[in-house]
Amino acid sequence: MRTSFNIPDDLLSEFDETWQAEGLNSRSRGAREAMQEYIEAHTRLEDIEGDVVVVMAFDYEHEAVIEDIHDVQHQFQDVITTTNHIHEGEWCLETLFCNGPASRVRTLTYRLRDFDTVSRVKLMLLAED
Repeated sequence: MRTSFNIPDDLLSEFDETWQAEGLNSRSRGAREAMQEYIEAHTRLEDIEGDVVVVMAFDYEHEAVIEDIHDVQHQFQDVITTTNHIHEGEWCLETLFCNGPASRVRTLTYRLRDFDTVSRVKLMLLAED
């Protein structure tokens, strides 16, 4: 199946450099592998039940969403135990340590991914009940 995507030039350049450096034979192969990793991560998140301990990291454009990000964090203070925030130019990197029901952590993850200026949200599952 053929499809098309709107991807920023700088992201596409980085992607091309990465798949070529890894010795893949095509951009399509790299895209398929990236999609598979996304599906695996998403499915893993969907499958978890009970309580979890998670480290969540995400980056975002500071000025565009800082107030909204803080609002979301306040709405999920029942599972966010610690936050760490650093500045990198116009961008921020935030690390959240979460402990609580997997469903709440899952909802928090999806809320953060909803922001256009959040570049990525990564989770590291440390423990599950």
